[in-house]
Amino acid sequence: MKSSPIGVFDSGYGGLTVLKELVKSLPEYDFLYLGDNARTPYGTRSFDVVYNYTLEAVKYLFKQGCPLVIIACNTASAKALRNIQMLDLPNIAPQNRVLGVIRPSVEKVAEITQNGQVGILGTVGTVASQSYPIEFEKWSGGRVKSTVQEACPMWVPLVENNEMENEGAEYFIRKNIDAIFKKDPALDTLILGCTHYPLLLKIIQKHVPQGVHILTQGAIVAEKLKDYLQRHPEMEERLTKGGNIVYETTESAETFESKAALFMGTDVSAKNVHF
Repeated sequence: MKSSPIGVFDSGYGGLTVLKELVKSLPEYDFLYLGDNARTPYGTRSFDVVYNYTLEAVKYLFKQGCPLVIIACNTASAKALRNIQMLDLPNIAPQNRVLGVIRPSVEKVAEITQNGQVGILGTVGTVASQSYPIEFEKWSGGRVKSTVQEACPMWVPLVENNEMENEGAEYFIRKNIDAIFKKDPALDTLILGCTHYPLLLKIIQKHVPQGVHILTQGAIVAEKLKDYLQRHPEMEERLTKGGNIVYETTESAETFESKAALFMGTDVSAKNVHF
């Protein structure tokens, strides 16, 4: 029987924090992770470039037999997901589905926030896209009253270069957190709007005031996907369940393996692909 895994796509490594939670929550399913490491980062690229790269990746994952693709990248979710869902999917694979990480996060925040004052820490691209404020307006049912955002351009390089434990990391993290609370000292919920950021969680927690909820996306996306599959048995039945995980990257497999182990907490074996 041909494998029909859940596709998980990211511009690099950050989506592995989502994959890790998906596997924990849905261990029986097959997964295919694709990192476009050769063209990362997406955060600083234009809307058109991110859209084209993401669409290429989605088409590739469909060809590999994935009927369902999770875009586990905030920048790609912000800049490409809506167009792919509305303009491309009906033409290229109307029976398939592509989901992102922003809407599940927005829905979760709406459940949690007490005062409706929410902060978003993200990449330059995600913040510039205004996707979170727009989605809050649409999906929070009026629970989110105000949002402030802070771009954290140094956080991804700190993670990818394994510099998370040094004093420099602490300096940049504290600087961005201080800046967002200066914009709104009454924030009661913070979204880590980039899938790399959970690896910085310990330091982030040190500098965020007590009582503020800090949301990481992996567990939220896993919870929402589980719910989605229960509500859509026609999709659930198309997915194979062998408990297998395949890792693919557009860059060097060896480099990917060494860095992916940091995110997954275990050794991984990857292969290089082109699309």
